[in-house]
Amino acid sequence: RTGASYVFLVVLFLGLFAMAVRNVSDPDLWWHLKTGLLIVEQKNVPRVDPFSFTRAGEPWIAHEWLSDVLLYELQQVAGFGALIVAFAAVLCAAFFLLYLRCGENTYVAGVATLIAAFATRPTWGVRPQVLSLLLTSLWLLILECSEQKPKILWWTLPVTLLWVNLHAAFALGLVLYTLFLAGEWMERLLESGHSARGLGSAALILALDFAIVPLNPNGSKLFWYPIQTLRSAAMQKYIAEWASPNFHRADYGPFLLILLGTLAVPIGSRFRLRPRDLLVVIVSLFAALRSIRLMPLFVLIAVPLLAKQLCSRMSLPAPRPFPRRNLPIAIRRTFHAVMVLSMALFAVMHTAQIIQSQPEAERETFPEGAVVFLQSHPPVGAVFNDYDWGGYLIWKLYPPLRVFIDGRADVYGEQLFQQFADTYQFKGNWRQNLEHWNIGTVLVPTGSPFATGLGYAHGWAVSYEDAQAVILTRSPAANSAVLRPTLSPPGP
Repeated sequence: RTGASYVFLVVLFLGLFAMAVRNVSDPDLWWHLKTGLLIVEQKNVPRVDPFSFTRAGEPWIAHEWLSDVLLYELQQVAGFGALIVAFAAVLCAAFFLLYLRCGENTYVAGVATLIAAFATRPTWGVRPQVLSLLLTSLWLLILECSEQKPKILWWTLPVTLLWVNLHAAFALGLVLYTLFLAGEWMERLLESGHSARGLGSAALILALDFAIVPLNPNGSKLFWYPIQTLRSAAMQKYIAEWASPNFHRADYGPFLLILLGTLAVPIGSRFRLRPRDLLVVIVSLFAALRSIRLMPLFVLIAVPLLAKQLCSRMSLPAPRPFPRRNLPIAIRRTFHAVMVLSMALFAVMHTAQIIQSQPEAERETFPEGAVVFLQSHPPVGAVFNDYDWGGYLIWKLYPPLRVFIDGRADVYGEQLFQQFADTYQFKGNWRQNLEHWNIGTVLVPTGSPFATGLGYAHGWAVSYEDAQAVILTRSPAANSAVLRPTLSPPGP
């Protein structure tokens, strides 16, 4: 590579870092932080739900326990700014590993990496899923390099041990490895008729990867957790991230571009996907079209194939430096230095601005004022809360307050989600649901249908309201019979 290409890469990844820096806004981060606190204090990983009154004592698989501890410790040591910077760096590392798989032409690989970054932006944030994005990118690089260096597959063992304790998306790695092995078997069968030759060691390593899975606080339960999550009707129905991508939104334009490019590769081209590549492309495309959460998987697989195909079609020459060689070396170096320093300065200033605006972003996204009110005015009875605010209430008010619901959709199940949705939308048996759970306090967004409707209901009055949230409290006469929430769901 020339000096210009190195400058291009530095500028590219400084820009990616700046793009990845964003305020903490993921509603699940807060219960992750509180879970990390519990684990650090109790020296134990929770096995049952400690945070809600609707599922108190019910089984809970805290599959992200190590991520929770890392998030909590980092936040305690250096604040939310450290989380913002650390996860931006993790995203840059993930896309650098992608860049390494995009062919030898620096500029094509760089542009492809940038498109991949834009395609996955809807899933970014300070969240454990970003750690899985990095590990998926690393896993794919290991599988790809193993064709020339088979022994590199042994590195999947420590990666699996780490991944299985960070996030349940470790299952993606095992599926990719299985598809990779199946594709290699098909290739060798088609080429020589000796299907198993040379695959014994790779199969052994895969078996060892599976054997490592129970080495986590939840043991062998983690084998089934990813399957149960994917089959969860409640998550598919109520959680936007588990729905299919909406291509009417501009956010999904880059992903659609990659998808169309992948479909167009065979048209008018001598390029043919290898069986192993075809397998992972088909499976990952199905997963991405089924769930926004799985879009990055397809992007990490498809973009390197497209980049290599583009280089092959265009027969691109080796990249030339810019500016031209006839310029004096001092001028070229000065120009490169100015470009790098300018982008570095922009990245630093942008990061500082984002960190400085974090308190304001928190106030705009979460009910900070309402939480302060509840800290000095203990709620009457149980609290019915907005779904996206459950984690924030856990972080700020647990243990005195337990929530109705939060972002751990796997804990609550479809029945409770339906109760929450009916109540929040002021439909069906909303009044019966409030009575059953002995709801004495409601905390929901200002202007929401439930806040508006309940404000006119007999026995309810607004006790706090600001531009972000409203707290409605049941009158003592209407609430005198119920002060302690029950712990079982209503019967049919």
